Amino acid sequence: MLKEINNRGLACPHPVINTKRALEEIEQGTVISIVDNEVALENVKRFVENAGYQVKVEENSGEFYITIIKGEGTDPVEVVPVVCETGSMVYLFTSNTFGNGAEDLGEILMVSFFNSLLEKPAPRMIILVNSGVRLAIQQSRVLEQINKLVEQGTEILACGTCLDYYKLKDQLAVGRVTNMLEILENLTGRDKVITI
Repeated sequence: MLKEINNRGLACPHPVINTKRALEEIEQGTVISIVDNEVALENVKRFVENAGYQVKVEENSGEFYITIIKGEGTDPVEVVPVVCETGSMVYLFTSNTFGNGAEDLGEILMVSFFNSLLEKPAPRMIILVNSGVRLAIQQSRVLEQINKLVEQGTEILACGTCLDYYKLKDQLAVGRVTNMLEILENLTGRDKVITI
């Protein structure tokens, strides 16, 4: 069976959701998910790879044809999160400053927060949305601390829509681009979530 999904012009997280639904509707076969931007390509490709499917990507005139094979020895795998002794933690950063008020004070407090965070067990994940994506760019005042957390096993996810909005995708210095579906899955999972 062959299914073709047209995700041209769709914003996050629709290409991932549409691809997921198409794969759920077939027992085995091939799904071709067509996207027209690199953020959607990265998000769909990561989703199907994490689910354990075979995937191949071809580009044609700025459009990406993501071929996914279900079946034929490609049973999906369950991705099990790593749980620390104290339970796994997810931090959601919705801003590049800590608290409301003076922006320069908020930046100082954010540096202090990340320095303090290095003294605790590393969180499983840090999710960056809205202006929080600025924490993972090349000019970030906390880039050094975030890199140390990555060395300890923390995964950094930066919202692709937010990076596009602030025109920062090319400046992402640590972590990877994500989508709202993956963010929601991590926020509603078994981990304890702390919003900053």
